[in-house]
Amino acid sequence: MLELEHGFRVVDSYARLTPDRREQPRGRSITPDRLEREMHQAGITRSIAFPPATPETSYVAPNNGVARRSVDRPFVAFARINGTRRPGSTATNCLHNAVARRKEYHTTPEDVEKYAYDDRFHGFVLDPLTDDLPGEDVLDTLEAVGLPLIIRGGTDATPAELAEMILGRSFPVIIAHFGGHPLDRSKMHETIDLLAEFDDCYVETSFVKYRDLLERALLEHPDRVLFGSGAPACHPNVAVMEILTLDVSEDKLWRVFSKNACRVIDALAPDAYV
Repeated sequence: MLELEHGFRVVDSYARLTPDRREQPRGRSITPDRLEREMHQAGITRSIAFPPATPETSYVAPNNGVARRSVDRPFVAFARINGTRRPGSTATNCLHNAVARRKEYHTTPEDVEKYAYDDRFHGFVLDPLTDDLPGEDVLDTLEAVGLPLIIRGGTDATPAELAEMILGRSFPVIIAHFGGHPLDRSKMHETIDLLAEFDDCYVETSFVKYRDLLERALLEHPDRVLFGSGAPACHPNVAVMEILTLDVSEDKLWRVFSKNACRVIDALAPDAYV
């Protein structure tokens, strides 16, 4: 693809980086060098990067692999975490949560502290579909360290369930895909509604293909929307163009492309040393 020509500084809040191709994760996988080239083609100056979600697996090695491969590249490493609780209040989930016990591959409060005070990591990522939700002790530690959490929202972790189990604490929560993956318009609208209720709640734009939803979020909450490419599943050029073609002011484009993310994630700022 040709390099995009635009005058914006763009930072990316959602990119998956596979530290070892032999792991063969679900979804498309590309090398760190190719991901860097694709980001450059799209005019993206810095990207949040994290390993793919893998069920019943310790994320210590994948997280460290992403951190190593972020050195001397425009990647900002986030640590993936997991938990034992299932979202929702169905009888099955309530029973599961009542008897679930942490196993050796689950994230502990001590793990969170190690990641938070390791200067290679700048936040956390959670996929409830694959990894469930952390317990109160892990959430308390996340609150104590204060780093942002990117959480995948969707039909398996609805906006109402995220509001009940995650939101309202004193650390930034960035709901991926507008909380409606895969392409659930009603859930995306519900997530936008949450922005009026929770001050530390944000949304990121990867895999949101509806212009009216993107424009609604930017018009109603211009300080809460962060650009996400969804790479490598989506080429960054495509993701950038979807934002550039919105019918919003230039100021709002600056906000979604960089200003909002730099306010929430210090390592994305122009003068940040990573």
